[in-house]
Amino acid sequence: MQAGVVQWERAIADYETHLRSERGYSVATLRSYGSDLRALASFAAEHAVSDPAAVDLGLLRDWLWAAQQADLSKASIARRAAAARGFTAWLERTGAAVTDAGRRLRAPKADRRLPRVVTVQQASDLLDGLAERAATGDPIAVRDAAVVELLYASGLRVSELVGIDVDDVDLDRLTARVLGKGAKERVVPFGVPALNAMVDYLRMARPALFARRGNVVARSSDDDAALFLGAHGGRLNTRTVYRLVSGLLENLPGSGPSGPHTLRHTAATHLLDGGADLRAVQELLGHASLGTTQIYTHVSAERLKESYQRAHPRA
Repeated sequence: MQAGVVQWERAIADYETHLRSERGYSVATLRSYGSDLRALASFAAEHAVSDPAAVDLGLLRDWLWAAQQADLSKASIARRAAAARGFTAWLERTGAAVTDAGRRLRAPKADRRLPRVVTVQQASDLLDGLAERAATGDPIAVRDAAVVELLYASGLRVSELVGIDVDDVDLDRLTARVLGKGAKERVVPFGVPALNAMVDYLRMARPALFARRGNVVARSSDDDAALFLGAHGGRLNTRTVYRLVSGLLENLPGSGPSGPHTLRHTAATHLLDGGADLRAVQELLGHASLGTTQIYTHVSAERLKESYQRAHPRA
């Protein structure tokens, strides 16, 4: 392996360790940033820059321009810029570089599309269908009903949902403790339907799923503690939740993503439609910035406009 490649790889690996241990970044974010920075390393090598500390603003701008010419989306380019700015700032802060080359790096703002939201009736029908399946007593069906009820009730991210342990749930107070982005802990409420679904799951389905592990030698204490279990008794993973929710949403009207985040968007929008305070919704979702939460006020406005145009005789 060439010396320049080794320098870049070592620097990126050290930066990833910093993001994971000190900043609490998620696995998905680490994967994205690592991919972006390795793309930068390849671009730098093509321009004879073998040392990360030798990167300058011109090279970074050329890298983003090349991405634009390759028809990368604005969102991807914006993420590349963010990854580069964080990396060069860290290089300067740790003394690996004399200056922060990315301080003045700018990227086009990502197009801000309104998130997909299902209607109250659609959400109700979806949950009723899950309840009917759960009534058969099948452990997976009972678990799925509890998973979707909790996602919709609390607006959780899928990573937060699968990270919940049994001890994190307070069935008396109807709350769950979750670990969000940046390793920030918060307590989220849920309603009676979600409570009932989780009680059924904990009473009937979880013991049955746990028993499927059999006499597995490499038992994990993390799996033992998990609230939601997979088909083989280990902690439920995000892929399974994506498949579950996507399958439920694929036949519903509307365009856009159909994963668990749609339920998060839906929960936030329905709360605001029902008169919830924006700050309360921000706290529920675990948003660091109120501006992030405000997108849902735009969703509510769009829904109001659509209803007006359908219903008003002079629209």
